[in-house]
Amino acid sequence: MIDPHETTQELFGTPRALIGMLHLGALPGAPRSAFPVEELARRAVIEARTLAEVGFHGLLIENMHDTPYLRGGVGPEITAAMAVIGSAVRRAVSLPLGVQVLAGANQEALAIAKACGGAFVRVEGFVFAHVADEGIHQSDAGALLRYRRMIDAGAVRVFADIKKKHSSHALTEDVDLVETARAAEFFGADGVIITGAETGQPASPAEVAAVREAVTIPVIVGSGIKPENLDAYASASAWIVGSSIKRDGHWSGALDRERAAALVRALRG
Repeated sequence: MIDPHETTQELFGTPRALIGMLHLGALPGAPRSAFPVEELARRAVIEARTLAEVGFHGLLIENMHDTPYLRGGVGPEITAAMAVIGSAVRRAVSLPLGVQVLAGANQEALAIAKACGGAFVRVEGFVFAHVADEGIHQSDAGALLRYRRMIDAGAVRVFADIKKKHSSHALTEDVDLVETARAAEFFGADGVIITGAETGQPASPAEVAAVREAVTIPVIVGSGIKPENLDAYASASAWIVGSSIKRDGHWSGALDRERAAALVRALRG
């Protein structure tokens, strides 16, 4: 039987990995855009170096400040800017880098990762439809994995959010989280991500454990991780952390080095 922690070991150099979010400033064309790409890259590199220094195992860039998000795709200006920023981060820090492009711009995320040497992408809407702030997202596993083959990006892992946060799942109310995880594995996801209801909210430890028992791919917790609750998610292969390592514990704040270091200490302890 496949050991999911072996996948994490291969990718991150450890059987269980802390992945730090780099919430990029608003990108060109976004309503709140205020800084040139060079400045956004400089800030991302500073945060990336800090996370590497305190002991994180991976990084993930995301266009979190590009609200309101487009649905299912973004313009070439976003793709190009994130490729430039991702390349700057990769030159500065040797940690594996992931890419997520909101909202549900999964092919663009793959293209960025391919261009900048990224190791994985975080995608939404991989299996089953759901309703998010932006509207209805259709599943795209078939198109996405064919696109990955087309651009020769097979080395880029696809980690898929299931029953994702900030969304209504009434359309699939009769399909539980475990069934959704199995469907994602069957459709070729390299890992599944479980979150709470919104950014910064903890996932259910019982649901994480149940999915861990049901699939052979890595199970990743994607929200709400703090030093005091890390033990509750010991069955996971990785933890994506954003809000709790920011100033005042809010995703929009600046990275707080001590908060990030405290999380690493909790893992090591």
